[in-house]
Amino acid sequence: MRSIVLTSVLSIFLMTACKKNEQIAEKSLEQQKIDFQMRQIEIERQKLAIEKEKMMYETQKKADSIMESKKAKASTAPNTNPQIIRETKTIYRDTNSSSNSSSDNNTGNYANNQTGTSQGTTQKKGMSKAAKGTIIGTVGGAAAGAIISKKNRGLGAVVGGIVGGATGYTIGRSQDRKDGRVQPRN
Repeated sequence: MRSIVLTSVLSIFLMTACKKNEQIAEKSLEQQKIDFQMRQIEIERQKLAIEKEKMMYETQKKADSIMESKKAKASTAPNTNPQIIRETKTIYRDTNSSSNSSSDNNTGNYANNQTGTSQGTTQKKGMSKAAKGTIIGTVGGAAAGAIISKKNRGLGAVVGGIVGGATGYTIGRSQDRKDGRVQPRN
């Protein structure tokens, strides 16, 4: 009997202790929720303050811009008189090349004078034949290499592309020399 009473008192004591822990846990959970909500409110306040500062900055920027434009208009207002041009200079350019005009003499004749000085290559627009040959040779060589190589088509494509590109470049470069796009070797 004594052990039954002792066991029942102990179980009642443990149950009340567990209920207190649950109440404390519920209170701490509620407190955490309130703290979280307070932090969220503080974050929202900070966002609103930042937004307010942005709006103030934009209005100040607009006001400054308006003041600057008024100052610019005020400074240009007295200078509304037209300016008189007293001298004009006429320059004649050759239509074939824009960078090859000679201005050594002031006679007004600015034709394309080639006096034997080192002129360099004339720049033509578009792709050179060497570049076109390289592209065509690389593609054709890669296709041929992949077809010819039965065991390893990837390696055959790479080797064929390199060989075809080099061959295409060589042929295209020689055609560029014949056309005058590239200076021939001396």
